[in-house]
Amino acid sequence: MIDRRQVLQLGSSLLAWPAVKLFAADTPTTRSPDLKIIQRAIPSSGELLPVIGMGTSRTFDTDDSVQILSQLKDVMQVFLAGGGTVIDSSPMYGNAETRVGEVLQTFEQRPEIFAATKVRTTGKEQGVAQMQESARRMGVEQFDLIAIHNLQDWRTQLQTLTRWKAEGKVKYIGITTSHGRSHLELLDIMRREPLDFVQFSYNIEDRTAEQELLPLAHERGIATMINRPYQRGSLFAKSKGRTLPDVAAELDCDSWGQFYLKFILGHPAATCIIPATSNARHMSDNMKANFGRVPDAQQRAEMLRVFQAL
Repeated sequence: MIDRRQVLQLGSSLLAWPAVKLFAADTPTTRSPDLKIIQRAIPSSGELLPVIGMGTSRTFDTDDSVQILSQLKDVMQVFLAGGGTVIDSSPMYGNAETRVGEVLQTFEQRPEIFAATKVRTTGKEQGVAQMQESARRMGVEQFDLIAIHNLQDWRTQLQTLTRWKAEGKVKYIGITTSHGRSHLELLDIMRREPLDFVQFSYNIEDRTAEQELLPLAHERGIATMINRPYQRGSLFAKSKGRTLPDVAAELDCDSWGQFYLKFILGHPAATCIIPATSNARHMSDNMKANFGRVPDAQQRAEMLRVFQAL
């Protein structure tokens, strides 16, 4: 855990660290001032969320050196400057929850975020202990969202989360999976249980979620959090060196990353996407997809045609 000495070191180091020019002409975050932030509602409450959030798997699982914390604070600053609020983590992501908490601690005024984590363990007492530890690590009094990670012991953990929500200990509850083999069980849970959120993988290459998960979430009024929007980076290998198609400009995209994120946003049941990065320039590029136009059905079909032709 970061201590007072490290906080002071980090503060002074940031003065010497190359400044992150959030909307300067040489950064990908430069955008027209008339572009409006894209927000979507959580169906169970109507609360609006910016559509681009931040995942922390792998990217925030780091050591606590001053240099690394400075780098992660740059990433966080760009995220916040781009209108981001949703930060998703998990105790299964190594040091990620702790690093998020430590970086937030370095801000003079703590940023307003939508704090989301997960529980992944077996047993009631173990689940409670894990969630309490997550709150300590991320430095939050109340999580906005806690989801059951990859369906583990979901009946037990859902009982606890349902009670916590009723008691005001957590605002929203949900369940996640990153595994296609778990989709049938997830669909069954979505049909029977009162969930606010569901998280799963979806991108322009892996469109399995279009068949049942996204339609059912829309039907049941469940918000969706989309992980692996870049198929763990493999999408960029296909488009590397390729010229963006004309449809990208129609959607205020000037990079393939934004193109891939906007394709997901073209599905009306996609509530929030959580790409993960520890690179401030990559975060800057991600956040441009938080603004501008969203593809209609015809434009989305053209995006898919372009991708399949790569």
